[in-house]
Amino acid sequence: MGYAGNMNPSYIIPTVVGSDEKAGAEPSRGKMDDLDFYVGDEAVARSRHLQLNYPIRHGLIENWTNMERLWQRCIYDYLRAEPEDHYVLLTEPPLNTPENREYTAEVMFETYNVPGLYIAVQAVLALAASWTSKKAGDDRSLTGTVIDSGDGVTHVIPVAEGYVIGSCIKHIPLAGRDMTEFIQKQLRERGEPIPPEDALTVAKRIKEEYCYVAQDMVKEFQKYDTNPDKFKKYTGVHGKTKAPWSCDIGYEQFLAPEMFFNPEIYSEQFATPLPQVVDEVVLASPIDCRRRLYGNIVLSGGSTLYKNFHLRLQGEIQDRVDTRLRENMDRIARKTGVSGVPTSLPVQVIKHKYQRYAVWLGGSIIAGSPGFNTICHSRERYLEEGPRIARHNAVFSV
Repeated sequence: MGYAGNMNPSYIIPTVVGSDEKAGAEPSRGKMDDLDFYVGDEAVARSRHLQLNYPIRHGLIENWTNMERLWQRCIYDYLRAEPEDHYVLLTEPPLNTPENREYTAEVMFETYNVPGLYIAVQAVLALAASWTSKKAGDDRSLTGTVIDSGDGVTHVIPVAEGYVIGSCIKHIPLAGRDMTEFIQKQLRERGEPIPPEDALTVAKRIKEEYCYVAQDMVKEFQKYDTNPDKFKKYTGVHGKTKAPWSCDIGYEQFLAPEMFFNPEIYSEQFATPLPQVVDEVVLASPIDCRRRLYGNIVLSGGSTLYKNFHLRLQGEIQDRVDTRLRENMDRIARKTGVSGVPTSLPVQVIKHKYQRYAVWLGGSIIAGSPGFNTICHSRERYLEEGPRIARHNAVFSV
């Protein structure tokens, strides 16, 4: 969260709410206990005593009561803003339901009395943020394929001239939270002496500080098997006893991000590698924009920051494209008797320094533009027509 025009968000907190309510119970209404809750890092720090709830799952809001609690603390406690005085830009995942957009508008206009609201698609904002990595004279169109992978879900979204090609969007039910659970499970099964209350925090730290993408998983296993000294150690201090402890960081440092390329190591329900998903998304898109979709694959979100991630992804997508072109030329040669050289189709995966908060930066650019207020859904129109105005946004030209 933050204010428009800034390059970086003012505050970054996990989307979690902690309260004394039991799991599955309805939140209390009209009681003082209803005000006794914590959000973000404060909730995580009190996880031993509170019931934690993540109101957003796989990019979509599931618990609206806790989402309203989260918005309340974000606006009043963190940003210290009066919502009546500020236009608000929120982001949404692709394929968000119109009902979710309507309810979001209802909360913003009815509960917080904001003067205007704009709900932006994350993929378009990520494309705009990727311009920061391009030199003068480079193509800065809003056409490209966005791979947005955060904490809850990974989306592959094709965008043509600022319009999301909704029928071609695909999502992968694997992202940062799944990697954290995978690392936590590996540490637990190996019997590492980690205090139970610190297990989640340790898994997150290992994921963020030590994980990387291996170019060849078999060679990576061999490297550590022949030289175990290459394994790193993680040290910590017990929160209650203050006794120091340490644990080994094993194969999970490259196996966790490997789930994007070999998802069967984590999930039995989903086994399609990310490069194949990207390839299928582009092939399903209109033929006249496929070359640009391959040539402008933009990474967005914290789960795309791992070392060598963009190189491995670009290489595997390029291999798939080259193989298909060769097979097409061979098929033509068998039919016509004329052989030729397949046309090259370069694949480019773009990595940039604002990658982690690309969506936020794109939103900051749009919300800080002079014409932003004119394209927002206004409170006056909401009072006149109701929440249905939020079903569609006005198109904004960045």
